[in-house]
Amino acid sequence: MTEKTLVLIKPDAVERNLIGNILIEYERNGLKILDMKLIKASIEVAEKHYAEHKEKPFFSRLVSYLTRSPLVVLILEGENAISRVRSLNGTTDPGKSPDNTIRALYGLSLSENTVHASDSQESADRERAIWFG
Repeated sequence: MTEKTLVLIKPDAVERNLIGNILIEYERNGLKILDMKLIKASIEVAEKHYAEHKEKPFFSRLVSYLTRSPLVVLILEGENAISRVRSLNGTTDPGKSPDNTIRALYGLSLSENTVHASDSQESADRERAIWFG
């Protein structure tokens, strides 16, 4: 089934000039970039993106991280795009992520883990609306 999903290349990856390396992984694995932009996220947008974590003690750190410098927002399309992108990204903790996943290759820590991907079609739709209107 062809799906569309949202991906963020987070500030730590942009700061380290990893945008191209990460995009290559998605394209090499048969995913198509439908839309992409480099932006500096506002606090309001970051808070909407991480709304499910609002009551958690790390919420303010998430928002600060996402707004500290530019990031890349993209929409990818492909067969089973949501699960494929999540598999390519690896687990949230780069140290526990399978070899050759984006997070294992480029992630710095649990909090600076290089990329975000929607976890369901519902999340993808919600996140696309936040980032692309």
